[in-house]
Amino acid sequence: MKGDSVMNIAMIHFRVGETDGVSLEMDKWKTILERNGHKVYYIAGSEGTSKAFVIKELYYRDEYDALLNRECFEKLEQFDETSLKEAICEQSKKIEMQFIKLFKTYSIDLVIPNNLLCLGRSPHIAMALTNAIIKTKVRVIGHHHDFYWERAYFTESTTPYVEKLLETYFPPKNIVDMKHIVINKPAKRDLMDKKGLESNVIPNIFDFDHEPWIEDGYNGTYKNDIGISENQVVFLQATRVTNRKAIELAIDLLAVLNEPGFRNKMIGKTLYDGRIFSKDSELVLVLIGLHEGAEDYEKKLIMQAKSMGVNMIVKPEFINHKRHEENGRKVYSLWDAYVHCDMITYPSIYEGWGNQFLEGLFARKPQIIFEYSIFESDIKEFGFEYISLGNQYEVMKNGLAQISREALEKAADEIIRYLTDTKLYNESVLKNFALAKKHFSLDTLEKLIIELLKRW
Repeated sequence: MKGDSVMNIAMIHFRVGETDGVSLEMDKWKTILERNGHKVYYIAGSEGTSKAFVIKELYYRDEYDALLNRECFEKLEQFDETSLKEAICEQSKKIEMQFIKLFKTYSIDLVIPNNLLCLGRSPHIAMALTNAIIKTKVRVIGHHHDFYWERAYFTESTTPYVEKLLETYFPPKNIVDMKHIVINKPAKRDLMDKKGLESNVIPNIFDFDHEPWIEDGYNGTYKNDIGISENQVVFLQATRVTNRKAIELAIDLLAVLNEPGFRNKMIGKTLYDGRIFSKDSELVLVLIGLHEGAEDYEKKLIMQAKSMGVNMIVKPEFINHKRHEENGRKVYSLWDAYVHCDMITYPSIYEGWGNQFLEGLFARKPQIIFEYSIFESDIKEFGFEYISLGNQYEVMKNGLAQISREALEKAADEIIRYLTDTKLYNESVLKNFALAKKHFSLDTLEKLIIELLKRW
């Protein structure tokens, strides 16, 4: 079948229909593929607010999946090397049969696994998918957002067998009709250096032609439901709550802004939106992402915020992939949260690319950025305006990241300048929006995908 023919396409991930970056990126690819006449199916371990064929063994919170991952990458407790191999093969076969059934039932021409064949997580799933692909002879585009060698957890194999699985299936080299997509330049280089595989870079993108997010009849109650008052300046942390997002840096920053030397610079000033920053005004950090870090990470953040006098609202239960009602109350979309904030904190020390950065650009809100390595290699060159937290950090004994006092003070002064200068605030976000629309729009993605499919 030619690349520009209409195809039945299966997009596969551990989950879909949630607010994580991979799920959101899959939705964009689905939009483009369907716009070009293809039939797209989701296959995942859970469907969230999207429609998908569910293979429950793919679910990232499946108990047996979690057990196998612990045995592979933490410590052998319930298995020895022989019985672990048997368990992996048995689980793989069970999943493989479900893949094959779906591929045949829906005459799948092309599969697009997202992270299943690169991350290192759940080797039994990667083995199952690879075998199903080979047996059904479907074409493959491996969409690789993260590689196992980028995550310390997946590089500490408990047995030589697991090491062999990482080498064999992440990604597989024995699939003849497979193309590889990475989302940044260093990943392209690494994939060639480590695996000898060519790949194309397709960055994260966003629909910059979408209607702007605004306050409306539905999200007009968001602030009240979340617990935000009108005298609060809202800093939104829109990411998941996981260690590499380094949310503690945002807490440190607000603590500095709360100090009299900085706070007094704002008192009595008119803010960018016409409000007056008074003695009663308060800075608040809002976390609305799911907690997916180490067990104690969220607790550490809450303790740090409390000890430093930072008001931090943690309300992930009010946010989902799409608006809906649950148990008689409103659940808002991630986009509603962007509408009702003044600034966005994005202090991640590692990102595969930066979905939330694009969302912030579309929301037309100033962003506070730690210049993580991929930001420097793939994003910074486009000339976006932002408040920088620098590019240097250290990890303290408690496992939390820390940057210099100098970097915090410099960022605090910039934040005050943005908040109290309407012209700067508005011109900056409009410039950023125009740059992003030029370089990271759906049109850009469409051109890249069409060109990719034509190469078959």
